[in-house]
Amino acid sequence: MEKVYVLWGRRTPIVTKNNKFKFIPAEKLGAFVVQAIMEKLGPGILPDGVIAGNAVGTGGNIARLMCLTAGLPEEVPAFTVDMQCASGAAAIAMGYAQIASGNGDMYICGGMESSSLQPVRIYNARDERYSHTPQGDGRYMTAQFSPGKIAEDAMLRGAEATMEAEKVTKEELDFWTLRSHQLATECAQKELLKEQIVPVEGITQDDGIRSKMNQRFLGRLPRILGEGSLLTAGNSCLINDGAAFVVLVSGKWLQDHPEFSPQAEILGTCAAGGSPVESPRGAMLTADKLLARHDFTYGDMAAIEFNEAFAVIDVLFQRKYPDLIDRYNMLGGALAYGHPYGASGGIIMIHLLRALELRHGSLGILSIAGAGGMGQSILVKKC
Repeated sequence: MEKVYVLWGRRTPIVTKNNKFKFIPAEKLGAFVVQAIMEKLGPGILPDGVIAGNAVGTGGNIARLMCLTAGLPEEVPAFTVDMQCASGAAAIAMGYAQIASGNGDMYICGGMESSSLQPVRIYNARDERYSHTPQGDGRYMTAQFSPGKIAEDAMLRGAEATMEAEKVTKEELDFWTLRSHQLATECAQKELLKEQIVPVEGITQDDGIRSKMNQRFLGRLPRILGEGSLLTAGNSCLINDGAAFVVLVSGKWLQDHPEFSPQAEILGTCAAGGSPVESPRGAMLTADKLLARHDFTYGDMAAIEFNEAFAVIDVLFQRKYPDLIDRYNMLGGALAYGHPYGASGGIIMIHLLRALELRHGSLGILSIAGAGGMGQSILVKKC
């Protein structure tokens, strides 16, 4: 089996919904990143394909539209992956599989999302779900992720159900919100991701990070699901726009292009399924499975990157591995940066590689939970 390497990655700034990117479609956000990647690669170098994750876009193979928008030659194929929140990580895993199996030597993989321009969808009038939508007119924003009742707030209720099952406290959740914003603030102030961020129409900064986030503010936030709920806008991620892609290459490609040095080797990937009504569990579930497959433990990892769509994901990790927190989401997580669904897998891959570089570590793992009780993990070794 061919070895697979990550050359490097690039991402846009992560911007909150209906803000600075509110008029930029997902394919254009992705095109900014792909253009920057192609410029860095130099003339005459083309990927064997592009694989892009997207969760709430317009459909119609948006990855292909993005490539054409970016000016890639028509002969470069592309396809879109929808694993909801895990789409970008799944795209990278698919690129890994393509190269490992000998079906190409270079792929650009990641994802893009414009929550600002998310289309309102409508069920066909013959569909039994038509009258069960919020307004009873067939219109919906959130897809159905599992059988049973249709709920626009399915992900929120999944997080709340997990918190209830684990008897999570507000103090535990607040700790992770404050930590995420603190670390992300330090990262921004030190410009630790400056090289990885591609400017978009003059915008260079992530806009969700709150340097003055504090306990008092968190205490004033209303409970999203009503009295008795623990879920707030502080311990759940923002909704965002953004794009992120990495370049995957084979060992043969590196031999043919000695001017390039990879950042890491991908040792393996894993997708797994779990409870669709407690979807935040998918991150640890999948990472556990991948580590066991390769006979590693979390203690072997120098850097660990989980997509913290909800702080309960962090709490689950902390309770099981309290001594490893210093290796976990070292640059801050999605509670601060935000979560542009299809792009998040690419974002946390880029952050993982940077964390390994800063820590001078060897092994790292990323994991991301997805709607419907899914998860996707990727294991890397720094070169």
